[in-house]
Amino acid sequence: MKAYIDKQMLEVEVKGTVFPVYADEIDHPYLEWFTNKKKVIKKQTAEQLPIEKEKFRKQRLARGVYLSFLPVFKMDEFEDVVDYVKVHLLNELPVAVQFKYDVRLQHESEFKHEGTIHAFGDIYLHNIPFTDMSAQPRFHWMLQDAVNEEMAMREDILRIRPQKLFEHITELLQKNEPTFSYQLIDDFEVRKKEEKKEQYKAPLPRPRTLNLQNFAQHLEGPKYELDLHIEKLVQNKRGLSNADIIKIQLDELQKYLQLAIVHRQERMIVVHGHGAGVLRDAVHKMLRETKEVKHYENMYHGGATEVFFKR
Repeated sequence: MKAYIDKQMLEVEVKGTVFPVYADEIDHPYLEWFTNKKKVIKKQTAEQLPIEKEKFRKQRLARGVYLSFLPVFKMDEFEDVVDYVKVHLLNELPVAVQFKYDVRLQHESEFKHEGTIHAFGDIYLHNIPFTDMSAQPRFHWMLQDAVNEEMAMREDILRIRPQKLFEHITELLQKNEPTFSYQLIDDFEVRKKEEKKEQYKAPLPRPRTLNLQNFAQHLEGPKYELDLHIEKLVQNKRGLSNADIIKIQLDELQKYLQLAIVHRQERMIVVHGHGAGVLRDAVHKMLRETKEVKHYENMYHGGATEVFFKR
């Protein structure tokens, strides 16, 4: 011991080295480090290492599968603003879940991923710029029980409106919480026995008895390119069966065929897409049965049909 510093600490010199120590630790560990030779530490073999017990993560949310959003802030002049949002998939079910995920912005896929997430696990998916989040992207998802094949697949589309997004961000700041989440499902349901599906038959076209005077007074003008994709015709197709969708598309085609004929239109392009060919065949059947159609040609690698009218 060299000197007292205060009631609790002393100044000690060992082999020319001076350092402060607490009074109750004067013998350990400082003195021993300088006076004793280093002991050889025996390495433990794999058999001697303790086995780490598997940790069971406590549920963070109620039972189900969730999409979780974590806003990341940056300083912009005098305040924090959201720069981008991290997206995670959370599984709060006791079973592994297969998933497919696709984010679409203005009908274009921005990011897609598929895989399996284990029970009570989570997976980081990707980042979304906050400007894209404000543009109301559509989060397409599909979930399937990875263990029990008797459980039905679940799928839907999640959309977060800009006003709701602003409310979430405000609430996180007020409560000092990191994330907000949307529950996709609470559990899987047993698959229903599939009933035998009847092959769809295109409805017979109505008689082509055109009243030119009535159609001439129609407020809408003709179209030179008619897109029959259902997303172009209805705001939300949720709940529509395949038969309902085909009927809407064929009614739209019949309407603009009649307008084209009344306005003595020379030709028109009908966009029906590739798909399984059901809509294309129904469109061609209606064109064959319309006497004012001179002929038609399948164009654009089969995704559209050009119609030529009699003059």
